[in-house]
Amino acid sequence: MAESEEVRDQVKSLPDQPGIYKFFSEEGELIYVGKAKSLKKRVSNYFNKNTGVDNKTRKLVSQIRRLEFTIVNTEFDALLLENSLIKNNQPKYNILLKDDKTYPYIYVSRERFPRVIATRTFDKSLGIYYGPYTSVKAMNSVLDLIHKLFFIRTCNFNLSEKNVNDGKYKVCLEYHIGNCKGPCEGLVTEEVYLENIDKAHQILKGNISVVKTFYKEQIQQAAENLEFEKAHKLKLKLDLLEKFQTSSVIVNPKITDLDVFTIKSLDKNAFINYLHIVNGAILQTKNIEIKKKLDETDEDLLKLAIINIREEMEITTRDIIANIPVEIDELKIAVPSIGDKKKLLDLSLNNISFQMSKSVSNNERDLRILNTMQEDLRLKEKPFHIECFDNSNIQGTNPVASMVVFKNAKPSKKDYRHYNIKTVVGPNDFDSMHEIVHRRYKRVLEEGLPLPNLIVIDGGKGQLSAACQALQELDLYGKIPIVGIAKRLEEIYYPDDTLPLYIDKKSESLKIIQQIRNEAHRFAITFHRTKRSKSTLAKSKLASIKGVGESTFQKLVSHFGSVSKIRQASLEELTEIVGKAKAELVLLNLPVEKESKKEENQ
Repeated sequence: MAESEEVRDQVKSLPDQPGIYKFFSEEGELIYVGKAKSLKKRVSNYFNKNTGVDNKTRKLVSQIRRLEFTIVNTEFDALLLENSLIKNNQPKYNILLKDDKTYPYIYVSRERFPRVIATRTFDKSLGIYYGPYTSVKAMNSVLDLIHKLFFIRTCNFNLSEKNVNDGKYKVCLEYHIGNCKGPCEGLVTEEVYLENIDKAHQILKGNISVVKTFYKEQIQQAAENLEFEKAHKLKLKLDLLEKFQTSSVIVNPKITDLDVFTIKSLDKNAFINYLHIVNGAILQTKNIEIKKKLDETDEDLLKLAIINIREEMEITTRDIIANIPVEIDELKIAVPSIGDKKKLLDLSLNNISFQMSKSVSNNERDLRILNTMQEDLRLKEKPFHIECFDNSNIQGTNPVASMVVFKNAKPSKKDYRHYNIKTVVGPNDFDSMHEIVHRRYKRVLEEGLPLPNLIVIDGGKGQLSAACQALQELDLYGKIPIVGIAKRLEEIYYPDDTLPLYIDKKSESLKIIQQIRNEAHRFAITFHRTKRSKSTLAKSKLASIKGVGESTFQKLVSHFGSVSKIRQASLEELTEIVGKAKAELVLLNLPVEKESKKEENQ
């Protein structure tokens, strides 16, 4: 391990107190944050060669060049500080609990005559938020219940007292069909409206029994006053509540506020499920899949998940149950073995089992497809990383090209690239293919980027031959497998092979190759349309200049690419392309409006 002597000396002087430690690389990058009950004991373990650490940890230690630490009062404080630092800095060796999904919330707006709305944005200044809801269906059922019970307005009018008194708004269809009481015309008082909003808050908090009790009392009072029609309407609302509660209760309703956390692990991944229970009903749920960075224990992963999820969902419940023993100061965490709480654990673990099987099946599918492609295409290794190229030009104008990337048999859109053809004049697919393949892999070599496991060329022998020539010039030919796919019969061509390969039309290999070819074509066509519209604009501007014809236009646009670049060119540059007389005409007469967008040119 190549860690510095300075770090080793610093480790020897660490205090035997709780705190967090930070490891920095030679470039000063924060690469890991950890917590410890005893900083001295925990950090020393990293540098003890007799300790059986895994390869990932050895790699981390080999990159440590500087150490910083912060002493805190308790292990719980260390856990909170560690969590905050990981979120803010995202060190590459720390796992980060994050979702690629934006889950919706329900919020009660902070305004006169509040609204109850679903949203995916979170801004506490706008109102009181509930959620996030991982099931849109569950969220919509709650919203539907609230609107059926309480006649909450759905419009976004500013119902200030002045606007309502001035008669600025009129009731809409929602009022006429009985879904709203017409606060916009002052047909319901703010006091009565807010009473309904308070009941909506109770339901969103999970306190359905409070609202049920209210309706039961109202029904009794209406019956005593012989107001049977009113009693019937209230009874219908009570039935709605009971039906909703019955569909939500999964254990003994006497179980009040409770959080459930469970975890299961594989070698490289861990899966966590969270359930928030109020009065026996599941109000919130969340599933997380974690890719392990180092040799993290299930206890450490679950601790981090508990802190993160409770903070994200603003949960203050003190009672927690889990499937493994976990100790976090200030929280009461139990591992039940019998009873209704054990049933809740089992339910949570069932959710994880489904999540794991889904993840494993997806991985198995990807691996199966890659194995099939390796076999069908006679490759030496699995094509984890595929790059596909396509040209696009219509009637020889605005030639462009695209490259799309598939990783693990799926599109990797962040790696897609557009290309303006720079060295080829006119519709020459072969030379265009040579140019973009050469440019792509010249840049890959210069920047030390990973090479693909397979290159796919959209085209037959001609385009494939041009791409191979580009690879030969870069000394990459033979180092990367390359094939061409011809559109008409879906034939696969190999370099120096006169006969094409025909893959079974039902094969997953052919489907993936067709998918990546079609994606490259779509991506190129989209870019070409953008270029063509810009070219039309350029032509109209140049055509307005007397003495500039089609030939001059084609030369200028082919060389410079856009009107803005023509405008920026010097007289000498323009003279080289179209001669001095035409160059002076263009410089003197080209309109000076700015273009709205810069052209992409890689």
